[in-house]
Amino acid sequence: MRVDGTPVVLKLTEHERLSPDRSLELARHSPSGFDWGYTGSGPAQLACALLLDYYYYYYYESGAHQHYIQFRNAVVSQLACDGPADCWHLTGDDIEAARAEFQDNHPLTPDGGEPSPSLPANWSAVSRSVQTVFQRRDIDHYVVLGDGSEEWLILLCAQGDRAYPAPLDVRTLPVEDDPAPAVQELVAESNDLVDPKEGDVR
Repeated sequence: MRVDGTPVVLKLTEHERLSPDRSLELARHSPSGFDWGYTGSGPAQLACALLLDYYYYYYYESGAHQHYIQFRNAVVSQLACDGPADCWHLTGDDIEAARAEFQDNHPLTPDGGEPSPSLPANWSAVSRSVQTVFQRRDIDHYVVLGDGSEEWLILLCAQGDRAYPAPLDVRTLPVEDDPAPAVQELVAESNDLVDPKEGDVR
């Protein structure tokens, strides 16, 4: 529910609030708290916290890390405070049903992809048919590498709380040039902008 405009998530069986603390240790999207009803940092933090809390010891952190973005997109983004109580309800059966749908699905997400020896440990690479995307594991930053007919377009962007990614910086190179150094520059720029441990903009 929302209390004076502030998102509040209650665990009804335990009569206590759901805290973001444990989920922040796994993925630091929104240190300021949860949200829902769209795709963004607040809903990503809530999705991670819900999976960790519901499965607790039985759902390993690696599983939560693999699936929480899918859970955000499929479930948390659709939650709305409505009905007589002006709140949403999510049951264990709802969570189980959603997880069953995406358990074997591996879409492009910030927690997907494979580590790259040329990038810091908090980044991974995912190949698409038309482009390669490098994804930061701890916040919603991406470096998108697209090849055109005459030049590379290399874009650093952030999802955050926005409906669509926002560009932070861009590089263009002749298509015959190696794009790896420009990708590494933008990755370093992202890591310099936001410290993954503190989550504060420098």
